[in-house]
Amino acid sequence: MKNLLFTALLFGLMVTTTVQASSTDHFKGEPADTLSQAVANFAEYNQQLAELLAQDELSITDLGTVHELTYTLENALEKIQEEVATMADELEEVHLGSETGDFERVQHHGATYLEAAQTLVP
Repeated sequence: MKNLLFTALLFGLMVTTTVQASSTDHFKGEPADTLSQAVANFAEYNQQLAELLAQDELSITDLGTVHELTYTLENALEKIQEEVATMADELEEVHLGSETGDFERVQHHGATYLEAAQTLVP
């Protein structure tokens, strides 16, 4: 589990999510307000990107579609990165609670951690 979280965190850190819009009607991508929504968008839009990239050639229209997909993927990764950081904090609380024999701390933070972790990896 630690390797998976570490990998997800590193992947999130490698992605730059800075988006500069040239106008107010610039494509913004699908929102990722929750971890569940971010994971769903991440899976769906990665599949769409994979299908486009599997083509022998990309048209200018395909490149436009790729461009739009990246906004949703960036939104999803930003939310996943935030949530993974929170999960790491919760897991640290579990760790510290286990060292000090604080059952309530372990139970509370463990439940919060697992809820998010199971959303990321069912």
